[in-house]
Amino acid sequence: MDIRIGELSNPHVIKLLQAHHNDMLKHSPVESVHALDVSKLTQPDIAFYSLWIDNNLAGVGALKALNTTHGEIKSMRTSINYLRQGIAAKLLTHIIGEATQRGYKKLSLETGTVEAFLPARKLYTQFGFKECEPFGGYELDPYSLFMSKAL
Repeated sequence: MDIRIGELSNPHVIKLLQAHHNDMLKHSPVESVHALDVSKLTQPDIAFYSLWIDNNLAGVGALKALNTTHGEIKSMRTSINYLRQGIAAKLLTHIIGEATQRGYKKLSLETGTVEAFLPARKLYTQFGFKECEPFGGYELDPYSLFMSKAL
C-alpha cells in the first residue's frame, strides 16, 4: 500500500474523480453536488492523496484548509475493485493524521443524505464525526449532511 500526494494528472485518478462526480449527480441535483473537479483539487489550499496497491489505484481523498485551525475532507472515493476492503478507512486515517499534524482543531465534511451515502456516513461516525451545522460556505440543503470532529 502506498499513499501518494498529488497524482492529479494520472489518468486513473482523473477517471476515478470523474466517476465520483457522475455518481454524485445520480443521487443529488447539480446545485447540491459539492465534489471538486481536478482543477479545483490543484488549488494550494488542498492536499490531494491517492492510495495505491501494487500500482493499482484503490482510492482518493483530499484535505482542504478552511483556516489555520479547521480543515475539510473532500473527494473521498474508493475504486470499485477495492470496495469493502478498508481503503476509505485507511485514507481517512491518513487525512486525520495530516490534519492533526497541521495543528487543526476541527475537521469537517459534507456528504449526502440519501441511502447511497449511508456507508460513508457510517464510516465517518465510526471515526468520531458527529452531525453539525453547515460550515464554510455551505448552506442548509436537504441533500447535504454536515459532520465535524474535534481533533
